[in-house]
Amino acid sequence: MSDNASKPRADLPTVESGTRPYWEAAKAGRLLIARCRACERVHHYPRPFCPSCWSDDVDAIEASGRGTLYTYSTVFVNDLHPFKDRLPYVAAMVELDEGPRLMTNLEGCDPDDLAVGMAVEVDFRPLTDEFDAIVFRPATAR
Repeated sequence: MSDNASKPRADLPTVESGTRPYWEAAKAGRLLIARCRACERVHHYPRPFCPSCWSDDVDAIEASGRGTLYTYSTVFVNDLHPFKDRLPYVAAMVELDEGPRLMTNLEGCDPDDLAVGMAVEVDFRPLTDEFDAIVFRPATAR
């Protein structure tokens, strides 16, 4: 048995009733963001109110999955399970075409090939049988 087998995983989400649809959509290969019906603004991360106008009339919509690399950092040291096994990895902030920014990982590329402003697109990496991580990759030709 490896040392990591007995350690809790730091990469699994805490699922609440308000976030369950987002994780279920990710497992189905869809990225959801929230839209306020009162002011029509979109936001991400999932929450039961609009951060712009405070309305609780919020629903989930499917995002295009396209965006721009806003900023990033290549992580070379992380002792938490299972991140230690993924080193180095890229922690990134992506600005979706719809407007919201989200924290994610950028995968499928050499960190030396990254550039702020580059086009990226959503992908999903299995974490468990129940959950997929929302990650991004360099975009294919649009």
